Amino acid sequence: MIVRRLIAVLGVGALLAAAGCGGSAPSGAAVDAAGSGDGPVRIGALHPVSGSMAVDGLQMRRGAQLAVEQINESGGIASLGGRRVQLTTADTQGKPEIGQSEAQRLISDGAVGLVGTYQSSVSSNVAVVAERNEVPFVMDVTASDEIFQHGYRHSFRVQPGSAKISESAADYLKQVSEQAGEPAGRVAVLHEQTDFGTGAADTFEAAARKLGMEVGPRVSYDATTASDFTSQITQVKASDADVLVVAGYYGDSLLIAQAIDAVKPDLDAVWGVSNGAYDQPKFVSDAGELGDRYFSTNYHFDAQNPETRRLRAEYRQRFGAPMRTGAVLSYDAVQAIAAGVEEAGSTDPAAVRNGIARAQIDPLTVGDGPVRFGPDGENVNSAAVLMQIQNGRVKQVYPPEKAESDPDYSVAW
Repeated sequence: MIVRRLIAVLGVGALLAAAGCGGSAPSGAAVDAAGSGDGPVRIGALHPVSGSMAVDGLQMRRGAQLAVEQINESGGIASLGGRRVQLTTADTQGKPEIGQSEAQRLISDGAVGLVGTYQSSVSSNVAVVAERNEVPFVMDVTASDEIFQHGYRHSFRVQPGSAKISESAADYLKQVSEQAGEPAGRVAVLHEQTDFGTGAADTFEAAARKLGMEVGPRVSYDATTASDFTSQITQVKASDADVLVVAGYYGDSLLIAQAIDAVKPDLDAVWGVSNGAYDQPKFVSDAGELGDRYFSTNYHFDAQNPETRRLRAEYRQRFGAPMRTGAVLSYDAVQAIAAGVEEAGSTDPAAVRNGIARAQIDPLTVGDGPVRFGPDGENVNSAAVLMQIQNGRVKQVYPPEKAESDPDYSVAW
């Protein structure tokens, strides 16, 4: 079934205090194969709300909570007699081992499904726990494709994977640069060194070479320790590359932008690939003019969708900050689990897993149709979109059917 969500009227009260610290229940307390219990249907959310990724993690936790509130205000889980949904949360601290132990805790406390985790390395560990316990895990932000090569039955992903984003990034670069009359010839690549950045760079490089572009230099770095990128950007400048691709997280990508401003390589474009900064409103304010006209190929909230606009307006009113795409994906992920429970008419995790596999939801993120999961757990209608910072705003610019404005190519610093 397709769950059509009405979010024109969202609650404006404070977040439910129980979201982060609901009382513990015996293992399986929320599980009732007949779906006849009267306690809340628990969904576990794992995000980094402390450490270097805390800003994004808190955004995503809030997005998940907004989804729970919308479900409850719309009457709860109808197939279970209107049972309410409760979000139980965990702080992964951005550490795979903590994500793993916290996932087990949430499952033991009765979660019928998990959402998370923002970092691929953490999601890899959580996926193992979910598979072992036969509890569905719907990934909101997880770029790595490696997780989906193990044949797991309980792992699902809302966003497009690293390969789809990276291949789209190479294709969009070729098309946009050629349409501007300045086809990209040589592309330099900077990427953080974990599975996320390395996978994005590997796939982009292979796709770009097939499209006739040269790739090099390619430089990896440790995003957790890097504090200056002057030497790397100097290397890029010496290479005479036309375009610089950056696959990294927020802090390191901002530092790279600052180094570009200082070194001033002769580039036609800076091209984010699954980048954690260049499509974020915070980057627009932090980077100022030096970030103007940066591109980013990534998943993104659907700026053309009126429901998305209403949700983001609600978020800003409540929390005083723009709602990032990660938070919208968390919203969609919670809705997917709730749709699975609705479809199953049960809180038994095995039934919920099968319900998720059958259900469809209307996403608030860019896609080619409703969220619908294939046999491998991937959202078959996920799609990447090219964005660009234009006049202090992040805008969708390609492909044309998703665009808010035309791409402005050739910056030439």
